[in-house]
Amino acid sequence: MTLPPADTPLYSHALPKIEAWLTQQGCQQDSEQRHCWHVDRSRWQAELCLDIDQVTVCYLKAGESGQDIHRAFKYSLSRQDIEAAIFAGP
Repeated sequence: MTLPPADTPLYSHALPKIEAWLTQQGCQQDSEQRHCWHVDRSRWQAELCLDIDQVTVCYLKAGESGQDIHRAFKYSLSRQDIEAAIFAGP
């Protein structure tokens, strides 16, 4: 599946394209909450959720005291900006 150019805002991507992009990034879709995705990296783990107007990210136990770190990225940002922000880690 061909994705739109990387500088395209995420709101201009059809849902199947966003899902393909997340799969390409190594994310796995939650079988029960289909709008949520899980990603495991060597140094961190996160849950991404496709909300109404933004992608929310919860980096699991990534804080100094072992607490979760939450971030949110509006769909008006480009795919490349969201990708750089999310997958750089906490």
